Amino acid sequence: MQGRNTVCYSCGKELEHRMGRLPCEELTGWFTISYWRGRESVDHYSFCSVDCLHDWLESQVAKVPEVFLKSFDEEEK
Repeated sequence: MQGRNTVCYSCGKELEHRMGRLPCEELTGWFTISYWRGRESVDHYSFCSVDCLHDWLESQVAKVPEVFLKSFDEEEK
């Protein structure tokens, strides 16, 4: 029987689970996020570090285009 792998959603680092070990022992230091999308719809993401989690969170936030922000500077001149 093959073990399962956990893959970091940001960097792709893999952690192979060994038989007989509890996930809480093997995934020490990892973050697992459950993202509820709606009724009976949930996505699970794993991250190997705070930096990888941060990168993913940053990618989820809508950003104002830089061109739009710079247009305010041009109006003041």
